Parts: sequence; structure tokens; C-alpha cells
Amino acid sequence: MTAMERLRFGVDLVTFSHPAFWGVADNDAIVALAHSDLRAFWDRLLDSAQHSGVTGVELTFSPFNWQEATKAYGSVEAFAGELRKRGLTLASGFFAELEAAGDFTEASAQAAIIGKAEKYAEFLTACGSDIMVIGAPLRHTPGEWPARFFDFEQARKIADFLNRLGAILYKKGVRLALHTEAHSIFAASRDVDLLMLLTDPAYVHMCPDTAHIIVAGSDPLDVVERHHERVIIAHWKDALGAMPADTPIDKHIHDRHRPYFCDFGLGRVDWPGWIRLLRDRGYEGWAILELDAAPDPVGDIANGLTLVRQALLPIYR
Repeated sequence: MTAMERLRFGVDLVTFSHPAFWGVADNDAIVALAHSDLRAFWDRLLDSAQHSGVTGVELTFSPFNWQEATKAYGSVEAFAGELRKRGLTLASGFFAELEAAGDFTEASAQAAIIGKAEKYAEFLTACGSDIMVIGAPLRHTPGEWPARFFDFEQARKIADFLNRLGAILYKKGVRLALHTEAHSIFAASRDVDLLMLLTDPAYVHMCPDTAHIIVAGSDPLDVVERHHERVIIAHWKDALGAMPADTPIDKHIHDRHRPYFCDFGLGRVDWPGWIRLLRDRGYEGWAILELDAAPDPVGDIANGLTLVRQALLPIYR
């Protein structure tokens, strides 16, 4: 088996969420464009992923989510056929409901999340995927009052729900992978260690995002070295450095992240060290290349794959 077969490269569809790529003014206009002709929108999206050189895609938020994909082609089976026609595989699906759920320790909120996750899992398995990448709840801005702590007791409650959700997904043939989203409760080194300690490795796995870990002020190699056995998929992305500790954490936090992300090889990720770590720990599986909202996503992902083939895969071999 070749290195490219052991490491399969995909793209998260968030990469295609820049208004300039669609020739519109802003994110609202992207949504409007998609809804004006979903089939044409998704045809361009999948064609672009194919032309970038990847073999897999990860679905994300609307209009790049599984519901819109199903509407675009009329059925889950038809969407899966469109992927196959282009030589693509559904690598995974991103599930953002925890971040939007508020206090999901409430029983009613948990029931709603489980219901949505079960439907998503059925879609994923119908398309041949077995990984659901889940974003963790956001932290609160330091200095907010009353202060809210992500301490052992709060982490235990969240871990209990993640364990149960992971077990429910497991029964449906899907594995839960927590994503290291900067400014969430699962990105900085201490927070990752805490939730990995409290969750059951049979049911809760990990999707490290190299850039988000750096933006959170930690080292992705250090974090993954300690938890490599939990990694079932990884987001490969570069970042310029850590964000200020007092960064406001609100509905604009994802927009604030974007200036800290950069093209592959131009940031702080130690890519040779990263690929050696994956090689030495025997990692095989999806490597999801990602750029948050790239104006030229096809060219940028293609350039990232060139870096991978020329500089990194020889090390991995």
C-alpha cells in the first residue's frame, strides 16, 4: 500500500465559503445563491473539489451541509452517486449542534441533539462514511461576570453526554470525533487532556485541527503525541500564531479566527514533524485539508497537495 493510499486526502467544504469564489458580496449572498439553484451550486462545489485533486469531502454548515446536498440531488442515494461519478468519497460530516445548543446539559437539549445526530448518522452511513466530526461548546470570554469555569465537574457532565452520544452513534455504524476548535472547551492542551481523560476511548475519538490548536496557544504535535490513539481523522491547516488571551468569544469568534489562518507552509505548523509523528504512531486515514473561506480554493488546495507530495509523503514513507 502506497503512502497516498494510507493517507487519504480530502477537503472540508468550509474552504469554498469565500464570497469571492462565488462572485458575491458576503456570506448571506452565498446562501441566497445556493438556494436560487441548489443543483447548480452543488455541481460547482463537487466539481471544484474534484479539480483540486482530493479524493474526499467533509460536509459542514449550511449551505454546505447534508440537508442541502440531499435537496440538491433529490435523495441521499443520488448525492452518493454524484460523489462516485467524480471519484470522490464522503470522508466525514461536521456536526455543529453542540456549539449552538447553549446549555446542553439540560435533558431536553440533549434529546434534541441526539435526534439530529441520529438522522445525520443515517445519512453518513448511506453515503459510505463512518465519521462524524463534532465541534465542542465554546468557552466564555475571560473576565465575563459572573465567571463560568470549565472545571472538573462541568467537564464530567459534558463527558457523560459525549460518551452516551458516542455509544448511540456507534450502534448506527458511525464514530464520534471531537474537533479541536479554538476557543471551545476542546482545543487548548489542558482542555483536550481533561476531556480525553473523562471520555471513553471506545466511543469518543479525536479530530485534531493543527491550526486551531496553535490559535488556542498550544502545540499540535504535543497534543496529538499524548492522544494519538484517539485520532481517527485530522484537519490539516496552518496558522500564524496564538490569538490574544482576552479575545472576545461571541458570535463573531469564527470571523476573528480567519486572519490567523494562512496557506500551507506559511505558518507555525511543523509539517515535517507532524508527518513524522503520524508515521511513527502508525496513523492511517483521512487528512482533511482546510482553509477557512479561500478566495481560490481549488488552487490553494492543489498547492497544498503539491507540498504534501513533494515534501511530506517522502518522510511518511
